[in-house]
Amino acid sequence: MLLRALRIAPVMVPLNLALLVLYPVAWLSPLAHAGFLPFFSGNKVTVIGGVRNLWESDAALAVLVGLFAVVIPYAKTLCLAAVHFGRLGPRALPLIEIVGKLSMADVFLIALYIVLVKGVGIGHVVSAWGLWLFTGCVLASLWVGYQTKRKIDRWQ
Repeated sequence: MLLRALRIAPVMVPLNLALLVLYPVAWLSPLAHAGFLPFFSGNKVTVIGGVRNLWESDAALAVLVGLFAVVIPYAKTLCLAAVHFGRLGPRALPLIEIVGKLSMADVFLIALYIVLVKGVGIGHVVSAWGLWLFTGCVLASLWVGYQTKRKIDRWQ
């Protein structure tokens, strides 16, 4: 099954599997270093840290952000891996697309960039290496999803 998947998509399959490891690293890595921001405790901004800080002030919002910025993108990656390895059929792709549209990892990333560029008028923010890793994960996930659908559409 692995050989079939690699023959079908020699770049997409390993990249998608790498995302299963890289996403959690990106969520825990520093996206930015903040010098006094009221939204984040401490000076390192991470995805998980942001959800944790939200939990302290608004649990419902923290659950929504965690679901749409962490859980759903990871579930999409798992589902694409299942398609690549034949555990899910091509008929699952429309559902995966819907799940992908619910994913707010890309929206979260854009919002984070806006905060970094504009600042909030209080303190200063400097981007860190985790921001580039998270950006790469989001872009790679979008590309893998697009290419998977394109290849399957071509075969049918």
